[in-house]
Amino acid sequence: MVFSSLVFLFAFLPLTLALYFAAPRRGRNAVLFALSLLFYGWGEPIYILLMLFEMTVAYALGFPIAKYRTQAPRRARAAMLLSVCISLSLLFFFKYYQFFALNLSRLPYVALPTIKGLVLPIGISFYTFQIISYSIDLYRGDCALQRNYIAFGTYVALFPQLIAGPILRYHDVDVQLTQRTETFEGFSHGVVRFVTGLGKKVLIGDTLAAGYVYFHALADISPTVLGGWLAAVLYSLHLYYDFSGYSDMAIGLGRMFGFHFPENFNYPYISESITEFWRRWHVSLSTWFREYIYIPLGGNRRGRLKQYRNLAIVWLLTGFWHGANWNFLLWGAYFAVLLILEKAFLLRFLARTPRVFRHTYAVFLILVGFVIFSNVDLALALRHIGSLVGVGVVGVASATVRYQTLRVLPLLLIAIIGATPIPRTLWGRLCEKHPRLAACALPFCAAVMLFSVSYLVDSAFSPFEYTQF
Repeated sequence: MVFSSLVFLFAFLPLTLALYFAAPRRGRNAVLFALSLLFYGWGEPIYILLMLFEMTVAYALGFPIAKYRTQAPRRARAAMLLSVCISLSLLFFFKYYQFFALNLSRLPYVALPTIKGLVLPIGISFYTFQIISYSIDLYRGDCALQRNYIAFGTYVALFPQLIAGPILRYHDVDVQLTQRTETFEGFSHGVVRFVTGLGKKVLIGDTLAAGYVYFHALADISPTVLGGWLAAVLYSLHLYYDFSGYSDMAIGLGRMFGFHFPENFNYPYISESITEFWRRWHVSLSTWFREYIYIPLGGNRRGRLKQYRNLAIVWLLTGFWHGANWNFLLWGAYFAVLLILEKAFLLRFLARTPRVFRHTYAVFLILVGFVIFSNVDLALALRHIGSLVGVGVVGVASATVRYQTLRVLPLLLIAIIGATPIPRTLWGRLCEKHPRLAACALPFCAAVMLFSVSYLVDSAFSPFEYTQF
């Protein structure tokens, strides 16, 4: 089940809200936990057992971690490592076993069997990272032992962020699990944020996806420079509206239930360097890798060479986290090289250049990165990148591409402007000058909801990229 489905909007969510607020305060976590399991198991009931097993192991091992953290640090470290290794081994098996079996079997004298019917459990990359966060935070002393299994289960299985984040670090929500307060103001803010995210994902993101599918298919038949650029831009904007819209919905749902989730996107396409981009895009994932991989490896504290090594490790892992395919590894390596170059000298050079140059530099490299990201077939990715600079094309733009460009141009302009702070800034200034305009938020949300539902009723095309990760 996903948020942008009629079943969720008109059955699951109203039922959950009714049961949650009808329950006594002490029982509300139990309601969230039970209904989150229902949400997760809607499409794959068998994998509820996998999540419960991983969750229970981490919960149980939390007791020796907390008990021996100060008295016998080695025992605490052993319990923490056991918890992390069990979680990672399950993630590795379901997500990466087939990849390694297929690729290693190409070597002489190696024949690993593949497993037919092995399906990647939805959201396993996200909830596994959250479980690991608890074990490490507890070992570090950044949080207290969670003795309440229902509260811990709510943290792991909480449906607003279960299948696509934001990735919650345990110490960020530790207190909220048992001491949060639901308010009418918070609930109203959550509704507005949810509906805004729904509109971003359905009305803009899905429409951009349809355009990308068209231009990507056209590039295979008759590649042109303009067609290649349109495919790259449409995909990159689609991915932003798809994932940031879903994150907005998750954050809004959290507010309805009294949770304050961290922001996951901060206008990444206004960045003027790749370093800045990754401080604005999928912030919760970047933060997780920084806190649990990059800093423990030494971060930037042990000299330049080790900093570059640490960046390379983190970005190869980041690429591989997104999927068990060579394009994701190449994508991670691509950004690792760019970030290392920026740390080495590029940032100093960029600081002396005009702002328009810095922005053009960043956007161009981001688009190339997402071309790699979007094509599992590396040969196709290379052809697409070549088309951006006129290699292997039939021309700059065919008549079909020019016509379709005019059709998609209004959507592109709306999407590009909407990916900047301009709409929010203008709205804030207007509300300052005309306070009564704030009352328009409610009818605006109602209109967005109406149009989004109409789209969902009329269309069967509503992809969500991050369910595959």
